[in-house]
Amino acid sequence: MARLWRRTHLGTEADRATFRTLHRASLAAPALREGLTQTSAERAAGHLRALLGTPALSVTDTTGCLAWDGVGGHHDTQVPTLLRATLERGRTRSFDRGDLVCGRSGCEVRTAVVSPLVVDDRIVGTLAAFAPYQTAGLARATDEVATWVSSQLALAELELSRSRLAEAEVRALRAQISPHFIYNSLGAIASFVRTDPDRARELLLEFADFTRYSFRRHGDYTTLAEELRSIERYLLLEQARFGDRLRVTLSVAPEVLTVAVPFLCVQPLVENAVQHGLEGVARTGHVRITAFDRGQDAVIEVEDDGAGEDPEKVRRVLAGDTSSESVGLGNVDARLRATYGDDYGLVVETAPGAGTKVVVRVPKFAAGVSA
Repeated sequence: MARLWRRTHLGTEADRATFRTLHRASLAAPALREGLTQTSAERAAGHLRALLGTPALSVTDTTGCLAWDGVGGHHDTQVPTLLRATLERGRTRSFDRGDLVCGRSGCEVRTAVVSPLVVDDRIVGTLAAFAPYQTAGLARATDEVATWVSSQLALAELELSRSRLAEAEVRALRAQISPHFIYNSLGAIASFVRTDPDRARELLLEFADFTRYSFRRHGDYTTLAEELRSIERYLLLEQARFGDRLRVTLSVAPEVLTVAVPFLCVQPLVENAVQHGLEGVARTGHVRITAFDRGQDAVIEVEDDGAGEDPEKVRRVLAGDTSSESVGLGNVDARLRATYGDDYGLVVETAPGAGTKVVVRVPKFAAGVSA
């Protein structure tokens, strides 16, 4: 009869110790990735103390104690003194019973190792491990854990910088909504007030919805369906102004409507097609918007048969030149690359007199991208 072999333990004791260390670190990481605040410090402190195996631990910023975990909480009033001494030295320091005076019998908080938390060469706080007596192992372990905590805080600042950059880029796109477009849209609406009041009311509602979407304050991402709804409103307003001079063709596969995309990643391309492709062209202009499924990606194409552009100028814009009126192209391209990687930048086909076609390709599913 065959015997089934079953593992009865997780490797050696060293294997188990490694697993416990990684597990505790993984529990502390989410809080630290939110930055150094009282809330994040309180959430992480218990896991950091378990990581070091000390009776007590504190986390500070550069002004005072953010969190104390473990026994001897009455010593938290001494933390500012330890903090100042560590900041003055700028490196890990050890403190003995003379620094942690205590009259309570049996208190385990008799010595401390305090290590700076450093982000971009700036000390932003400290990690202090408290124990009954000093050991070289505790000093080294505290220093190593402080280095790891610093790396998590650095990632938090990087993520905050990324979010601020993304917000700034969206603000830049909002700022590009031409005052002439707003003025002309309201002028077109006003022209219908007497001749066609119902259409004037409809256009006014479309204008309100368009501006509400463009200036909304929540979310880095939206669905392609929401982005296209805003584009339809924009084109309705432009058609009210241009009349028969502007023709629009919209062809969208239903299966890509729910795909999450960066907020305002298609709308600026359509505005660019109308403003730079058709403005100043006497004949009727045609804008085509197509979206379809291509394997793991969704593809959106914005095409006009307007004046076109010098390809070299477009290359400069996509390379970061902000002197052009088509800076929206560079903004969208940079945001797509930052979100999905360099393989997902804009593809622009254009030439003077030949119109312009801009192709956007986004993954249908991407980590961290959801509407």
